[in-house]
This record gives sequence, C-alpha cells and structure tokens, in this order.
Amino acid sequence: MSHRPFPGLRAPIVQAPLGGGPSTPELAAAVSEAGGLGFLAAGYLTPDALRGDIARVRELTGAPVAVNVFCLTEAPVDPAAIAAYRRRLEPEASAQGAELGEPRFEDDAFAEKLELVLAERIPIISFTFGCPSRDVIERLHANDVSVWVTVTEPDEAAVATRAGADALVVQGIEAGGHRGSFDDRDGVGELGLLALLALVRQVSELPLVAAGGIGDGSAVAAVLAAGGHAAQLGTAFMLTPEAGTSAPHRQALRERRPTGLTRAFSGRRARGIINRFQAEHSGDAPVAYPHVHHLTAPLRRAARQAGDAEAINLWAGETYALAQELPAGELVERLSADARAALERALGSAWR
Repeated sequence: MSHRPFPGLRAPIVQAPLGGGPSTPELAAAVSEAGGLGFLAAGYLTPDALRGDIARVRELTGAPVAVNVFCLTEAPVDPAAIAAYRRRLEPEASAQGAELGEPRFEDDAFAEKLELVLAERIPIISFTFGCPSRDVIERLHANDVSVWVTVTEPDEAAVATRAGADALVVQGIEAGGHRGSFDDRDGVGELGLLALLALVRQVSELPLVAAGGIGDGSAVAAVLAAGGHAAQLGTAFMLTPEAGTSAPHRQALRERRPTGLTRAFSGRRARGIINRFQAEHSGDAPVAYPHVHHLTAPLRRAARQAGDAEAINLWAGETYALAQELPAGELVERLSADARAALERALGSAWR
C-alpha cells in the first residue's frame, strides 16, 4: 500500500466529522495540531462552502486534516408516507413560524466534492452511508488519497475491503448521529462496538478506526486493546469551544436524559437525546433520507435560532454525559494520556 492510512497521527484520536453544524475548521485544526486527526464534514455543505473550510483549516495548521463525504444511493421511498408525515409536522412548523421544506433525494454533490478533494490534495477521505466503487477508490489512490469507509456490519466491511479501502471506520450502535449503514433498515447495523470490532476482524485485515460511545481515555484504551488502530470520538468534542454546536444543543449535552434512535428529523436512523419532537414523532417518521431531512430543515433552523431544544435534533452518543468543556487540543492530549494510563493499569492488574 503506497498511501498511508494514518499520516501524521501521533495520538490515537480521530475527531468524528460532526456534519450539520458542530464541524468547524477550528475544531479540525486543533485536533490535528495536538497529534490526532481532525475531520471536516462535507455533508450538507455546498462545494464552495467546503472549499472555504479547507482554505481556513490550512490557515490554521499544516498538519493533515481529513474530509468526510456522503456516499448516497437512491432507494425507493413511499410518497404517501412522506406526505402524511408532512401533514403531521405542519403544526410544528407553524409554531416555529417556519414553512416545511420540499422532500427530495439528492446525492449531496458527490461528484463535485470528490473533484474538490482531489484538487485540494486532501490526504484522507472517508465515506459514510455507502462504499464508493472500485474505480472511484483507484482514482483516489492514484492521487495519493487514502480512503476510509464507515461500516456497521461485517458484510459491509467485506464489501469495502474488496473495493480497495485503506481503513474501516467501525461504527457501533452506541454512536451519536446518523447510522453509517449502507442499508438503512431496522435491525441492520445495530451491533455494539466491541462485538462489531471482533466480527469485522474476522473478515478484514484493514486498520480499524473504532467509533461509538467512546467518551474517555479508558474507552479509547478498550477499543485499542480490542483491535482498533485508533478511536474516533464525536460527542466528546461537541462541548469544546472550537465546535460549532448550537447553544440549545450545548445545554442539552450538560443534562442527563436518555438517548434513542430516531428517524423523526431526517428519515434515517440516528441517535439523539430524546426531546419532545423525537418522542412524539419517531413512530410516524418514514424511511426516507434525505427527503425528511429537507422537509424538516427549515423547522429545525427556526427552532435552533429560537433556542428551542425540544424541536431540534440533539445528536449525541450514549456516553454524552462524559463530554468535557475543554479546548480540543487539550482534550486530545488528555484522552491520549488517560488511554495510556488505562492500558498500563490493565497490564499491571491482569491475572492477579
């Protein structure tokens, strides 16, 4: 393999992309400067906005920073179910003084973002929601770009390995935000992280980046001991000053409510802190992504601006209570040091 899957990584900490708001160039730069790997989220951005983020992150650091891109395939949806959900949400939108958006499929400007990654010579690109074709991966390799693919099932890991991926982001069910599954069906991609790591190791020899519910150094140590080459943390960075997390979302992360999977906000399974909207609408939301995302986006934007945490998606992993309000670079250093100490304690106490 001529392209290294982990260029410049001094600490075993990867920042999850955190698309939809919390992702910022400042966060990615701070993580990479501290020896981890920062990510820019391309999801939901226009190509021009992504280009601006890349330019900004390069003003802040010369360390490698990666980019995450959605890899979406259009699947059949039920227009009647989407229309019924729209009618259900009309009072919500009215209460926020907003108009619901138009549900539609789009591939999030996949081709344009791919060209941008190549033109900007980004060292690592990761894909979520699917695996790109072998032709796409070979083109990235020809331009010295390492390819990571998010997987939630051993079968997905096998597909990504055959396609030529350089590393796998192994996402357990504990993770906050959207499930990275290739196929968004209930019961698919719902394995716990440690079990998933063990099963993926059976079908692939690629380096594994463990993701899902990793909130402190002990958890980083655990996934390294379980075969991960690095740990990817998302929610842990959402209270850092560099993150673009909204004020109502930040406040919710300081509270202690349960999380759950829902399609209520986007039409795709995602883990968030259970608020009123999630509790009231999860049972009626259709399987339709990104259709429902576009439908609810104006409603959520208005609620966010109004500071209404009960009507926005509060994406968070199961261990969000462990999130610390520290600068991102300091958090990387603390997580790395705590992981090393945890491993040493484990070795010292084993088999006594």
